[in-house]
Amino acid sequence: MEGRAAGAARGRSGTTPLVGRREALREIGRVLDAAERGHGFLALVGEPGAGKTRLLNELADAATARKLPFVAGRAAEFEQEMPFGAVVDALDDHLEERDLDLPEGALRLLGTVFPALTDPTDPAQLAGAASPDSQVARYQLHRTVRHLLEQLAEPSGLVLILDDLHWADDATIELLDHLVRHPPRARVLVAVAYRPAQASPRLAALVDAAGPQGVRVTVEPLTQSEVAEFLGPGVSRSRCEALYKASGGNPFYLEALAKMEAAAPVRLDGADLPGRGDGVASLTELPPAVRAALQVELSALPPEALRLAQGAAVAADVFEPALAAVAAEMDLDAALTALDLLTAHDVVRPATGGRFRFRHPLVRHVAYASAAAGWQVAAHSRVAARLAELGAPAAVRAHHLVRSAQFGDTEAARTLVDAARAVALQAPATAAYWLQAALELMPDGGDGAEADGDRPDRIELLLELAHVQAVSGHAEEGRETARTLLGLLPAEDTVRRARTVHLCAVMERQLGRIHEARALVLDELRRVTDRQTPEAVLLRIRLVADRIQRIDTRGSQAVLDSIPESAPEWGPGLTAAVTAMRPMVSYGRGEVEEAIRYAQKADQLFSAASDRDFADCLDCFAWLVFAESFLGMYDSALRHAERLVAITRTTGQTFILGYMLAGQSRVLAQLGRMEEAAAVADEATAVGRDLRSQEVLAYGLIQQCLTASWTGDHDRALRAGDEAVANDTGSGEWWTHMAHVARAIAIINAGRPDEGAEALIAACGDGTQGLDFSTLVICAETLASVRAAQDDHADAANWADIAEAIANPALTGDVGLARLARAHAVRAADPARAAALAAEAADLLTKTGRRPEAGRAELAAGVALAAAGDRTGARERVRAAAETFRACGMRGLEAQAAREQRRLGVRVPAPGGSAGGKGREKLPFGLSPREYEIAELVAEGYSNQQIAERLFLSVRTVETHLSRVFSKIDVPSRVGVATEMNRLRGTSRADGDS
Repeated sequence: MEGRAAGAARGRSGTTPLVGRREALREIGRVLDAAERGHGFLALVGEPGAGKTRLLNELADAATARKLPFVAGRAAEFEQEMPFGAVVDALDDHLEERDLDLPEGALRLLGTVFPALTDPTDPAQLAGAASPDSQVARYQLHRTVRHLLEQLAEPSGLVLILDDLHWADDATIELLDHLVRHPPRARVLVAVAYRPAQASPRLAALVDAAGPQGVRVTVEPLTQSEVAEFLGPGVSRSRCEALYKASGGNPFYLEALAKMEAAAPVRLDGADLPGRGDGVASLTELPPAVRAALQVELSALPPEALRLAQGAAVAADVFEPALAAVAAEMDLDAALTALDLLTAHDVVRPATGGRFRFRHPLVRHVAYASAAAGWQVAAHSRVAARLAELGAPAAVRAHHLVRSAQFGDTEAARTLVDAARAVALQAPATAAYWLQAALELMPDGGDGAEADGDRPDRIELLLELAHVQAVSGHAEEGRETARTLLGLLPAEDTVRRARTVHLCAVMERQLGRIHEARALVLDELRRVTDRQTPEAVLLRIRLVADRIQRIDTRGSQAVLDSIPESAPEWGPGLTAAVTAMRPMVSYGRGEVEEAIRYAQKADQLFSAASDRDFADCLDCFAWLVFAESFLGMYDSALRHAERLVAITRTTGQTFILGYMLAGQSRVLAQLGRMEEAAAVADEATAVGRDLRSQEVLAYGLIQQCLTASWTGDHDRALRAGDEAVANDTGSGEWWTHMAHVARAIAIINAGRPDEGAEALIAACGDGTQGLDFSTLVICAETLASVRAAQDDHADAANWADIAEAIANPALTGDVGLARLARAHAVRAADPARAAALAAEAADLLTKTGRRPEAGRAELAAGVALAAAGDRTGARERVRAAAETFRACGMRGLEAQAAREQRRLGVRVPAPGGSAGGKGREKLPFGLSPREYEIAELVAEGYSNQQIAERLFLSVRTVETHLSRVFSKIDVPSRVGVATEMNRLRGTSRADGDS
């Protein structure tokens, strides 16, 4: 046979001309066009051998033609558990060549993932984990990788190509999910390829999550005419048709069959292969004829070359010749000679750094499968031993130990445990896999304390396993592990039983099985004779937390009444935890003064205890943060939230992190720190997605919806609100009602008041259960505002009555909102009184720190004063409102205030203006409006703390913006920023004088 396929049989398949794929290439061109203007996400989806990799190569060539740099990596079939494998493959070599301008902490964190950034003098990094005092959750790593991509994209942009992601580990998919939901602020295109039948649901959903920037291209089989073009004119029509039917139009299958045909004609039986459109679920279902073709190709190799191919398949996806030689039991000289033969036959191809890889994952699969099972085990064992001699980290050796260690191998089990602990914070799913493997190596008699330190404690490993399963989003498996553990723990081991029950109850809740969680706790409590022991109290306050979710104050109070405030055997953390539950329950009963006293006492106890004291009761304090937000104790709420989030990250208890972040975001939003509130809400949402918990996800989405709505991003707010409501499990708990409230408010703010008011009334019900008083006052004031705008003054007055009835006189903020509601109601009949009420509301809300609502009150006062004929007073009030909205980042309300100013005859810059009246597109150095504002304040001599206070930001947020200012202006310090900004001012003055 002569033709293109015959030529390919003698050389590299990658040199054959691309056949068909016109629409796919057009789509690639469109995506690259978009990426040159911003960011993008491309997914190539198709069956094994369909040509996805070839299209990714075309993408790389097209990017190069545009002078757009690219990096590429792929996941590997036999290393699926390796954390961030595809991303490391793509970036690691590139990082060795770059001098990164990132903070030391960021480089240290990246060094736990990328070998090129690992500090050889840092034992913790060499072990694959951050040091105990700097451990962070994987969500911080995601943000750091995003900043890394932003830097790598400067100045020309970047295309990140990741192939074979159906084999990617959970950590990689989590990272990609973060990148598509929070795209790098740079010209970055992420392009991936995967097989749909083997892709996880989260991977398959990435294109939709990317929104308008996401593009999915399905790589279809070749048509019969395209097969003929592929094979070339030297192949007869009958053979073309036979090969087309046998291959189903799959290019790789077609090429393999054509190669075999070139070597020795063979009968093609189409029944052996899938027809067009049929899916191949996994490599174990590789069609027999294609497998036979590849086996024929490999069997034609000299014995030494075949053995090295088998050793290379064991060693790594991108292998070093020396390690492949160890696996194959060959000396290095013989291995290099065999490698020459493998490259000559296009079985393997050179990669970077003197390494090699198989021309296609299917070839590696067949090479691996061609070795005997016992030989495979021995080869993995040889590689693991060699890596140990070289001092490779446990996480590198673990892959080979999983496939070679024998039952009872204590040293292998210990290495797997070390590997699991090294990656647990950033890749908990991988940690779970390695812990399970370690447990399978250990005899059942390993329960209890370690025997002379020669093997890990099986019970403790099961606890660790349940924990990492919980935080990795595999709550179903974690629940089963915890229940297995409960079956092993004796009744007298009350401490570990309580910890296990507590963890199991958390996972039951993650799975939406709230009643099962409560029953589990009650069942364990029945076994406990002394209800005042620390472990019993821990379980009892778990019951209180469940009742608080339903605003069941009576049931919560009944449990708390049976628990003393402290006991001699309690630690400081448990004493603080019990007290931390009381403010929320007292608040729910309407006992506000009592709630404040409990909150103040909890603050004292919490501050006095060390972080280690909270190991077993951390989740209890989430309700302290929420109670303080309802009580208007915002400073202490933020202080507690920040510490709780830090402890949660350090201890790896990310299954409760979402609640902490949601509470923190709520307080930040109430204070008008919208940018920070939105960032924290985004992380809370990411936590929920990674946990695959509808409840935790909804907590994050609620805050995401509200912050987006108040900042004027109505489309995003409505999407988040819809998703939050879709996650309502029907449990009737606080968060399910709050999801509907957030969505209704977003609808109102988006300009659909009728629909939003109806939804808000439905969400609140009769107000007797399911929501807190603070939220109910917010809802009543919102409805009074809507009805007043609709000239339904009677209903507006009704909602003002309700707001006043709910607002507790001891809560200044709620009283202020009730005053504002009344101002809405009387504005039409008595605008002067409405102005006075709104001004009083503004003062009360400002006093409590609720700046967004204070701004709304100022705006209402201004509108009422204008109606009363006091245009001077109106202009002052509306100006104050506009400044507040601008400082808080509330663009929609800022625009509304600007419209009111124009009605009052005030000249206001057009929308899109910013500091100094400069539009975004005209700002120097490509600075954003916020960055320009901060740069100007730096030039005026303000410190970061002063800038934070002036702009109502955190110091950390100012530092983040300032680091971008340094990069964009290309200066190393604040002095450089001041110099450049003052130079600009001088230039502007000179231009004005001329």
